[in-house]
Amino acid sequence: MLEAGLWGFGAALALVLGALAGLAGKVPRRLVALAMAFGAGALISALAYDLTEEAFTHGGSLAVAGGLPLGALAFFVGDQLLHRRGAASSGPRMRQIGTNGPAIVLGALLDGIPESVVLGTTLLGGVGISVPFLAAVFVSNVPEGLSAAADLRKEGHRPGWIVGLWVGVALVSALAAALGYGLLGQMGSGTLPLIQAFAAGAILTMLADTMIPEAFADGGDLAGLATVFGFATAFLLSTVS
Repeated sequence: MLEAGLWGFGAALALVLGALAGLAGKVPRRLVALAMAFGAGALISALAYDLTEEAFTHGGSLAVAGGLPLGALAFFVGDQLLHRRGAASSGPRMRQIGTNGPAIVLGALLDGIPESVVLGTTLLGGVGISVPFLAAVFVSNVPEGLSAAADLRKEGHRPGWIVGLWVGVALVSALAAALGYGLLGQMGSGTLPLIQAFAAGAILTMLADTMIPEAFADGGDLAGLATVFGFATAFLLSTVS
């Protein structure tokens, strides 16, 4: 469990690094959006080849057919509940309703917990952490922390408070990864394909609902190219890992 927690914390640490970059200087919004598009492409590749394909290989059609829609529905319901309470997940809607600390924390947790659980479950097979998925999560987290830190700074929050906020999110992500390894591992290997498909559905819904729209809104025509480059990078990593 400790190893899984450390990997989860390491991936979420990208949020802290992104926040530090956002506080250090003004980063152009378009550059942040293109980084977000790259991260989205990397996550799509990781979801396809590290989660869905693995779920199908070891669990068959039933695990994929059941897990994907359940994960998508879980994210959708959670996101809608937060949106109604003024705490929508990161993306264009966040700027429409006005950003605040609790909203960003809840949004990041809603995105990050499924990713961290997946990182923990990748250790259950005994083959080590999934490098492509870890890299995809890390790359996608940097622009989220960067963009949110800039918005929080404009609202008047102190840099120390902002960094502490993201450290807290990283710690919760570490706990989610540890629980993903410890608790879900007790259910037996038969449930792992369903969990993988569930997480893939949740994260894919998050990408379509938040990261990709924001990337295209702020990144323009280059966002498509950045998405493909991210996909190709993660895929190539999966072929050598």
